[in-house]
Amino acid sequence: MPTPLTGLGLPLPLIAAPMAGGPSTPAFVSAAARVGALGFLAAGYKTPEALAEQIAAVRDVPFGVNVFAPNPLPVDPEAFRRYARSLRPEAERYGLDLAGAEPVEDDDHWQDKIDLLLADPVPVVSFTFGLPGRALVGELRAAGTVVVQTVTALPEALAAAERGVDALVVQSADAGAHSGTLTPAAPPVSVPLADLVAGIGGRVPLPIFAAGGMGTAGEVAAVLRAGAAAAMVGTVLLRADESGASAPHRAALADPAGMRTVVTRAFTGRPARGLRNRFVAAHDADAPLGYPAVHHLTAPLRRAAAAAGDTDTIHLWAGTGFRHATEGPVGTILTRLAADAP
Repeated sequence: MPTPLTGLGLPLPLIAAPMAGGPSTPAFVSAAARVGALGFLAAGYKTPEALAEQIAAVRDVPFGVNVFAPNPLPVDPEAFRRYARSLRPEAERYGLDLAGAEPVEDDDHWQDKIDLLLADPVPVVSFTFGLPGRALVGELRAAGTVVVQTVTALPEALAAAERGVDALVVQSADAGAHSGTLTPAAPPVSVPLADLVAGIGGRVPLPIFAAGGMGTAGEVAAVLRAGAAAAMVGTVLLRADESGASAPHRAALADPAGMRTVVTRAFTGRPARGLRNRFVAAHDADAPLGYPAVHHLTAPLRRAAAAAGDTDTIHLWAGTGFRHATEGPVGTILTRLAADAP
């Protein structure tokens, strides 16, 4: 089956995943393209102006842009306030006052980013968290953009296909950071990635990019044999030279003491996989569902903790294959991961 990668002239069946919050820099995306892989800029948490600057910086290579599609999970106001009060000791250590915070429910500049991508089209746009409307998919495709949707289960894949997308990112529960599930109040059950790819591929006639927990060439080869057109990797690249991941995040991934990964909503109110640190242990049970309200609540605390190198208080997003994350150029890591590709 021809794939979007074929059309872009990219020979490596690998994609450098979009990682919002800093890791997916323009240098990261360009380095992936230089070895024949597709890299994604992450539009999430950026202003439209900052996104436009990053797009301009990678115009000389094939690339994609990932956008958080609105699929809000409104927070219960009283549960939000209780959680804010419970974080008071954490905040006070950094001179912050979260106790009086009120929920912020925004859409991450959705329409402005869509306007930008229609006015100045890019090769590939992927959506996560929610489904774009069928009309928008048609507009993007008419502008020459390949449209990709993140899904975590067969019903989501069928719904995405009905919207007219060109390809699917099929993400397993082993993936690091936020789950792309369309139903965050009922996150996906754990299914081996190769089985998930084969099951969806047997029912939905679209190219599949497999994502979730891969860190070795053997794991990449397994999903390609299961029918994936490409493997999308993220955590294994977080320590790469071109990654914009913070120093504390890199250090935690390399720590031989080794925390395990868990799915938590403590930082953002939406299920996300990361290393289990003190903050997760202390607050996951009390954290309400509610995205983006909980994300906005904890963001100042996480920024202050990251600046202080406090790995016990920041989100340490990581998939289950995090122990395979190594230092070195992005291109070298991606080439190594493709070594056993069929």
